[in-house]
Parts: sequence; C-alpha cells; structure tokens
Amino acid sequence: MSDSLPPLNALKAFEAAARLGSVTAAAQELSVTHGAVSRQIRALEAHLETSLFERAGRGLVLTRHGHQLHAGVSEAFATLRSSCRALSREIEGAPFTLACPGSLLARWLIPRLDRLHRELPALRLNVLASDGEPDPRRGDISAALAFIAPPWPSDIQVIEIAAERIGAVAAPDIAKRLTQRPFEALFEETILETTSRLQAWPQWAQACGLDEAALAGARQTGQRFEHLYYLLEAALAGLGVAIAPRLVIEGDLQSGRLVAPWGFVDTDARLCLLLGRGTSHQSGEQLAAWLRHELTAPA
Repeated sequence: MSDSLPPLNALKAFEAAARLGSVTAAAQELSVTHGAVSRQIRALEAHLETSLFERAGRGLVLTRHGHQLHAGVSEAFATLRSSCRALSREIEGAPFTLACPGSLLARWLIPRLDRLHRELPALRLNVLASDGEPDPRRGDISAALAFIAPPWPSDIQVIEIAAERIGAVAAPDIAKRLTQRPFEALFEETILETTSRLQAWPQWAQACGLDEAALAGARQTGQRFEHLYYLLEAALAGLGVAIAPRLVIEGDLQSGRLVAPWGFVDTDARLCLLLGRGTSHQSGEQLAAWLRHELTAPA
C-alpha cells in the first residue's frame, strides 16, 4: 500500500457515499454522475488495497475497514469545513452570533447589550433567543450561552463563566410569610416550577437539607409552566413560590419585585459559553471575559 494520501476527490466521493449510504445520493450531492462516484471509490479501494463497501440490497454498507476510514475522513472534512468557514468569517468580517435562552437574554443580557457593543465593537455581536438549550453545532450561530452541567460535550469548546446559583423566590407578600421561618414553611405555599428544569427543586432541597419526599408531595399540588419566562411571571403575579437561577432574576431582586427568603445555593451546573466549530477561540475568550466582569458589575 502506498504511503501517499489518496486523491481528495476520491475521499470526497467515499465520505459522501458512506454518509448517505448510496452512490446515487452521493453523486447528486457532489453534482457528478453515478459512474464518476463509483470510479472514485474503486480508485480509493485500489489505492488502499482493501474493500470499503459491501452491497446491501440497493444500498451500501461499510466494511470494517470502511468504518475505520470513514471515522477519520468525516472528522477531517468537518475540520476543513470549520477552518474555511472561520477564515471566511474573518475575511468578510462576519458578525459573532450568540444564541441564548429567552429568559436569560431578556432579563440579563439585553439590559447590558448597549455597553457590550460599546466595549467590544470589533466583535460585531448579534444575539438571538433560542427555544430550549441552544446548540452551538448549528451552522448559523457562533456560540451559545447556557447553564450546563459537566461532563462537557467532547465535540465543542466550553468556556466556563460562573457557577449557577438557584433559590426559592416569591413576590414580597408571600416572601414576608416565609422570611426567618424554616424551609418546611414552603409546603404552606403553592410550588411553581418549569418543565425544562424539573431537577431544580430537588437540587435546592438536597442542598438545604429539606425532606425530598415531602417536597415531592407538595410539588404534585403545585403548578408547572413550559418556559422559565412564564414561571417568573407567575411568581411576580403572586401565584406561589418559584425556583430560579439568581442571574436571571437579579434585576427583580434589586428592584424588590421578587425576594429570596432563604437565599441561593450552588448547583453542579455552570454558566458556560459554548463555541461552535470554526468559531475563533480568541473571540470566545474575549466575550467570556466581558461576561465574567459583568457578573460583578451593576446593570
């Protein structure tokens, strides 16, 4: 077997056929003929002196050697695409697009956006709200800001910003009934939570030494909301006691609209900046440093 690299076109044809499971589909994607893809695959097999595919009905199945090669080739092409995308962004001066959960965006980041644009003008930051957990693997975003718990995903860059702190919060009238009382006073109130963070109350109870079985019973008669935004609006309206990250409600705490009668506890999650492939690590670190500073600065 030759030590030289196979032709790039042969590797492209192989990667497309392996990923799509079809020579016809690979030909359509590469805008070449069926015969051209077949010839490239045969040439690659001749170069490597091994079979890479087996026929399975009208499709293709990778051999053991085919699987081995595809793992390396697909990763290599992904790295090439990311490098080219990053270079294009740099040359074209493309903006840095940050995805962020809606509640975090509305309640914490937007009040600081004007200062961010002034202090990091070269970043050309665009922000967008994401439903659920934002995924930096999407091709249309540069990074995502989110609370996540380790272990970190192996296929993205993760920059830690700060520890997550959560607490029970309520409107002033309800909080007044709870202040300076034991944690069990919570069971006298309606418990509010969001379906996106059902683990939050148990985490808080464990940290506070509260009976989790009793909490589970109280939660059954509580109320759940689909999004954190709705949960916080319910708490502000005096419908009960919510569990929420301190960062998201910092403005409400400062204004007195919400009160945390028992303070806040750390969870195992962290506020992290998740960088997509092709995103400049330098730009990510620059934004992360700004975010860390803002956590200790007034809005």
